[in-house]
Amino acid sequence: MMTFHSRRDILQSAGLGFGALALGDLLSAESRAETSAANFLSPHFPGTAKSIIFLFMQGGASHLETFDPKPEMKKFDGQLLPESMRNFDLAQINTADSKVMAPLFPFQKHGESGQEISSIFPQLARHSDKLAIIRSMHHELFIHGSAMIMMHSGTRLLGHPSIGAWVVYGLGCESDSLPAYIAMTDGNYRNGASMYTSGFLPAVYQGTDVQTEGALIKNLDRHRNSTAFEQRLMIDHINAWNRQHRQARPGDSRLDARIANYELAFRMQAAAPELIDLSQETRATHDLYGIEQKPTARFGKMCLMARRMIERGVRYVQLISDGWDAHSDCKNNHEDQARKIDQPIAGLIADLEQRGLLDSTLLVWVGEFGRTPLRQGSNGRDHHPYGFSAWMAGGGIVGGKTIGATDDFGFAAVDDKVHVNDLHATMLSLMGIDHERLTYLFDGRYRRLTDVGGQNNLAPRLVRG
Repeated sequence: MMTFHSRRDILQSAGLGFGALALGDLLSAESRAETSAANFLSPHFPGTAKSIIFLFMQGGASHLETFDPKPEMKKFDGQLLPESMRNFDLAQINTADSKVMAPLFPFQKHGESGQEISSIFPQLARHSDKLAIIRSMHHELFIHGSAMIMMHSGTRLLGHPSIGAWVVYGLGCESDSLPAYIAMTDGNYRNGASMYTSGFLPAVYQGTDVQTEGALIKNLDRHRNSTAFEQRLMIDHINAWNRQHRQARPGDSRLDARIANYELAFRMQAAAPELIDLSQETRATHDLYGIEQKPTARFGKMCLMARRMIERGVRYVQLISDGWDAHSDCKNNHEDQARKIDQPIAGLIADLEQRGLLDSTLLVWVGEFGRTPLRQGSNGRDHHPYGFSAWMAGGGIVGGKTIGATDDFGFAAVDDKVHVNDLHATMLSLMGIDHERLTYLFDGRYRRLTDVGGQNNLAPRLVRG
């Protein structure tokens, strides 16, 4: 039979009165020290970045319409692929009977570096000298699901931690009142929680999903009939019982995560409302991100919130732009998608720079793959993982660089090839983490984000000096 206790019963049975506030704080501090994601490893060497904003173009942005100009393709537009190019052993792509579709937008050179960027990114192009564009990204996975798992966890297998979880496992969080790892999307998480999972790492390293509309953080507000003291007391009792329960179940990280989440949720009730209150920002800042107008409002809000999160010590922020899967009408799709993100991302770069945060914040832009050089239907492109583009900015790197290349038709990475494992190794290195030494014992074997890959670490070529 369940017994219900009044507030007075709880206070008396615990040996506490109103003077218990101090003890409650001590218990809270003890619990935080025991369960916080700030129980982290030390950096392996000085990093140039302290935090990451991962800009993920869900669906697969075409490299040929964004950052990989292929002027030679114009001569073959609408024709069958030249015989000399049909020897590519590319699974699931018919190179014999499909016709070439040349890039749909012009490219121009920008900045002192002469970086070539598609016309669909006029605002981002103003920051061309801050970008390190990688044109030789590649992996082997043709399907969205497995490709997204690869891009986020370095493997095609479910159940492995996302890179955000690995970063937080390695470095922890600089905030005691906000999650170390936050994910936001302007659409759906096409692969569900696998996009920000902690996998086999302790569950405390799981990303926190923050909404961009409605109630941004679910169940944040305290019940109207409960005071902060009463809630603090209840959490301390719950966590004490949870710790007793955990002692009999060693190795179950879900219990540690639950204790940590109770604590974090309590502290977030004070910190999170201030974080998500964008009315504190000036009208000029709202205009910079395009928050007051369509189609930039939603992604602009995400980018501004990302800057505010980084300012407050969040280690890893993941922003997902949904809708880049351009099978039927690549031109209109990419024009629409670019209009949503161009000003917000350019605004984010400018805002970070003017606040002195760009050098310590690494931005990474990428999708799960690119799009095929061959026409699909009347004006579309299919999936293409064998050669595509990404870019990095901030985090102490020198921009105005172009790394790697695909062949003349954009089929495959052929020069200075950068696998997803290499990209992850570079990101970790810029954060001061040796990807070969960041390991976790699971199922009898030490695992790491980059598995046996990560050999082409770009960090030494990107950092200043």
